[in-house]
Amino acid sequence: MSQPIYKRVLLKASGEALMGSQGFGIDVAVADRIASDISEAREMGVEVGVVVGGGNIFRGVAVASKGGDRVTGDHMGMLATIINALALATSLRKLNIDTVVLSAIAMPEICESFSQRATLYHLSLGRVVIFAGGTGNPFFTTDSAAALRAAEMGAEAIFKGTQVDGIYSADPKKVPDAERFDHLTHSQVLEKGLAVMDIAAVALARENSIPIVVFSIHEKGGFAEILTGGGRKTIVSDN
Repeated sequence: MSQPIYKRVLLKASGEALMGSQGFGIDVAVADRIASDISEAREMGVEVGVVVGGGNIFRGVAVASKGGDRVTGDHMGMLATIINALALATSLRKLNIDTVVLSAIAMPEICESFSQRATLYHLSLGRVVIFAGGTGNPFFTTDSAAALRAAEMGAEAIFKGTQVDGIYSADPKKVPDAERFDHLTHSQVLEKGLAVMDIAAVALARENSIPIVVFSIHEKGGFAEILTGGGRKTIVSDN
């Protein structure tokens, strides 16, 4: 088995990825496949933290767009990420992978509360750590949560699993001749307004010198392949 380029990474998966071909909710087969990809990474000795979005269940901005309270909407979105985290943890445990869910919102009957100390402890024991509840604060996306947790856990890279195989100048599903990028700097992503992660997340990754690797989450085995330097992806780094 090829040696991985990174030893500790943060995988950011969108909530939409868990829907599969469904219009809502969680496709267990997709969750199982993502868990299998994480298992392959662990077999290579890679320590993995995971942040999952909640868009397959609820988006906080949906409340605000209809005149509701954004803070309440974001709290509802945070709960959606916890549901997704528990689902992915279940899929990982079916593969006998020791997994812990750490939530930014205290709910001890369901999962442990997040702290950097707890994160580093569980990683040291070889566990997959799933971060739930976003940052625990409204007005911040799960992209920002991913960048924050990556910095706190000392991740060597953020792996952003998306619907396409990298960063394009526009949505390639809507603009067939959109330009695809193999490498960008964090500053170029911000300057070009490329919608791979929100501005706060990209800026935080830049400040902490954390590369962002964008790839398709729908390619089975793609995560492990890219960890060893192969596969189709866009790398965002200042190197």
